[in-house]
Amino acid sequence: MKKNMVAFLPLTFLFASCSTNGTNQENEATENSQTAENTEVLAENLEVPWSIEKDDDTFYMTEREGTIVQLEDGDLNRQQVELDEEVSTASEAGLLGFVLSPDFSETNEAYAYYTYENEEEQFNRIVSLQLSDDQWQETDVLLDEIPSGPYHHGGRLKIGPDDQLYATTGDAADPAIAQDTESLGGKILRLNLDGTIPEDNPLEDSYVYSYGHRNSQGITWSDDGQMYASEHGDDANDEINVIEAGENYGWPQIEGQEEQEGMVTPRFTSGEDETWAPSGATYHEEGLYVAALRGSAVLEFDLENNEVQTLVSDFGRIRDTYIEGDDLYFITNNLDGRGNGGQEDDRLVRVDLTE
Repeated sequence: MKKNMVAFLPLTFLFASCSTNGTNQENEATENSQTAENTEVLAENLEVPWSIEKDDDTFYMTEREGTIVQLEDGDLNRQQVELDEEVSTASEAGLLGFVLSPDFSETNEAYAYYTYENEEEQFNRIVSLQLSDDQWQETDVLLDEIPSGPYHHGGRLKIGPDDQLYATTGDAADPAIAQDTESLGGKILRLNLDGTIPEDNPLEDSYVYSYGHRNSQGITWSDDGQMYASEHGDDANDEINVIEAGENYGWPQIEGQEEQEGMVTPRFTSGEDETWAPSGATYHEEGLYVAALRGSAVLEFDLENNEVQTLVSDFGRIRDTYIEGDDLYFITNNLDGRGNGGQEDDRLVRVDLTE
């Protein structure tokens, strides 16, 4: 672990208790303090970006209203996405998770998670996308009718070290479905890249990989293949969980450090008096680097010493993180309706972890 990080502050100074139930959240002050010397703003004026992906030197970032931003050689290009259903504008909804196919350089294929509404209900779906002539096109629906509701959509997509597609889903403001293994809500799901169910999934003929999640929005793996997930708690008690196949993570029966037989307690929790609202997560040298929306920071979770520290705290709400080499990238979400955005928001920022 590199210890010469930026703006290490006690957590009690950074977080205030609040409700994360998706309604009437007070706005946060996100005016920038002095920018740390080892940060560099790579892009400005993004429109509520949600996911970061990178192919060689080119970035791709989803925007919740339904576009994908390509950043190449400093030039920002907003690409249109033709989807079979109209993207929902409900709270927390939209074009969310996004991951490039492992063979993207040859196929121009990617995967996305988005919210839509039909005449009766609102759902999330996982689809494949094809990039052609500077425009993305939905080509196949891999999994549909994932519960959505007024908020708590989950939405993070990642391809694991086993080359399977993982997706986080929220409880859609209906906590009971998180314990229902027949429901796709409140889960971490595991799919083959063609949308079929992997034969070695823990529940027979089921996409469910783990359950009992309230609203997980970040997943990552350590070098040895251990999976971790970030999860929004209910009025504090945010969590960082060690994810094992088939396990029950307790919501709504337990949260934070509460215990119950057959349910897993988190590796880290914000506790009852603080909130992080953790979102995208990535792993680097025995540490998890997690975007914090309400915490307005990138948090470093030291897995060796079980410590939590603040890496960057002067850019407002943070939605996703991405690490390549010794560079960490993050995107702000100050224009998502719950922050006070500045004239340059939202932004993509690089942090040099060696300084």
